[in-house]
Parts: sequence; C-alpha cells; structure tokens
Amino acid sequence: MKAAKILIIGGGIGGLTSAIALCQRGFDVDVIERDPDWSVYGVGIIQQSNVVRAVAALGILDDYVDAGFGFDHVDVFLPDGRHAAKVPALKLVAGYPANLGIGRRALHTVLGQRAQAEGARIRLGLVANALHDDGAGVDVTFSDTSSGRYDLVIGADGLYSTTRRMIFPEAAAPAFTGQSVWRHNFERPESVTSLCAYDGPIGIGLVPLSKSLMYMYVTTPEPGNPRHPHDQLASLMRQRLAGAPPQIARLAEQITDNDEVVYKPLEWLFLEGAWHTMDARHNRPRIGRILMARGRDATDAAISTAFGTANLLKFHVITEEVLQG
Repeated sequence: MKAAKILIIGGGIGGLTSAIALCQRGFDVDVIERDPDWSVYGVGIIQQSNVVRAVAALGILDDYVDAGFGFDHVDVFLPDGRHAAKVPALKLVAGYPANLGIGRRALHTVLGQRAQAEGARIRLGLVANALHDDGAGVDVTFSDTSSGRYDLVIGADGLYSTTRRMIFPEAAAPAFTGQSVWRHNFERPESVTSLCAYDGPIGIGLVPLSKSLMYMYVTTPEPGNPRHPHDQLASLMRQRLAGAPPQIARLAEQITDNDEVVYKPLEWLFLEGAWHTMDARHNRPRIGRILMARGRDATDAAISTAFGTANLLKFHVITEEVLQG
C-alpha cells in the first residue's frame, strides 16, 4: 500500500515534531518553511514533564537532554530575593529529569536533524499560496510556482498562520493580552540549577539552558501594546527591572545590547466553530471536558507547576455520562 503523502507548513517545533512522528510511522512527508535561513530566536524555552514524555515517545530524548539542562524542582523567591520554597516537579520518564531548559537554537538543531534523518524533505524559503481540497486530497500551489498533491496538509506556521487565514478567512486575528515578555541570555552561575521564579508585581524567572548558559524572562503589563523601538530595548528592559531583588538587579546591569533583547507581546486566539477532538488512546470522540483550574496563564493553572503559596482547600470532581442522540 502506498504511504500517504503529507505536507507540513511550518518548520518550527510543531512542524518538525510532527514530521518526525509521521516519518517514523511510514508516511511520506514534505515540510516547507517560509524563512530561507530557517532562523530561530536566540533565547530559551522551558520544557516540562509532559514535553519530556512526548520527546521520549519520539525516540530523541537522549539528544534532547544532552542539548539542554535538566532539573527536578522549582525554586521560588520572595520579592526581596529571599528563598521561599523548593517545589518538586513530577517525573514522567524514569531515569530522566522532570523538566528541561533548552536554547531554542539547540532545540531547533535536534529536531531539524532528526526530521531529516527520518526522511522528511525540508524546503526553505517557500510558502503555500493556495490550497484546494476536493475531498480526496489537497492540491497545493507553492510560491515558486511549483505544485503538489497531498493526502493531508498540516498547518504548523504559528500564531499568524497563513494556512489558518486561507482555510478560515473570517477568523479573528490574534489579540493582545495586556502583557508582554522580555528575554535575555546570560552566563549561568553555579547557583542556578533549576527554574528560579521570583514573585512580585512582575514575573521574573531564571532558566538554566546548559552548563554555561541561562536566560531571564520578565513578564510585564504593557498597556496599549506599544511597539518599542529596537534601539531602546535594552534600556527599557532595565527600566522594567528597577526595584528587582539584588540578584536580578546585578544581572540587569549586563543588559546593554539591544540585539540581545527579545521582546514579544503575549497574544491569544480562539478559533470559533466546531472543534473535533479524539481520544487517541481509544480512537473515539471525547465526550466531556472538566475545568480543573483558572489562572493568569497555563503556569498558574497547572497545580503541579504552581509558583508560590497554593493551598488546596477543597476539590470536587463531578462527571456525568453524555447520552448520545
């Protein structure tokens, strides 16, 4: 039987992990990426235990861990810099760390090399200009005037997805949440061996990425979603850190190069209309959802990764069978 041919639009984390998994299962995979240089932000990302488990399922966990910095707890600090708590993290893969900090470039290298090794064809500097789904397959016209026919097309081209705009032209654009995040890399001191989260009026964290590197993230309210001039990014990030704990203030003095500051407004998007979800364990539609928590973001809502004092006073789960028809 001929393997299904699949096109993945977007050569980032979602696109490359999809390519690896699909190639391992015998599918014929093309990946296109609009950036001819296939570049990524030069900062880091926190990968928690569920991601570690997913990477293990892809068979690339050793390469992934070797490229980052593993840790099994979160250190929580008060606004004045005093250490408040050491919160253990749940391990989901025996013998491996619960969490991992990894540079985006390092992660990109691991995923890109493995996707190609598994057989994915990756074409750079290319976008899909048109998609035509006739029910039996999808005809795709590319920006270089070439075309192809695929059994399945996966859109993994980010928050401002052109694939989404083609399929759902009436969908709302991403909306600003009111917060933005500032990121900057530093040399890692020996004292930073886990995610160090600082409580206070703004969110500050230090994340180890390797034996020699860590990054700082700073989440701040940014009313009106200002577009800060690039030549002022370093000074503006330092201003946001005025009044920070001493260990953070010392690092802030090193923020002098505008090119080393990555500033990103935090945006959200909900696609209206019918959603079709499947329970992959049993290959059947899911029949219910349970609201487990509310918070400012996914970190607040995840009980196992909550920062600071969190007292669970009451917990009730009520489920009812949904009758079909």
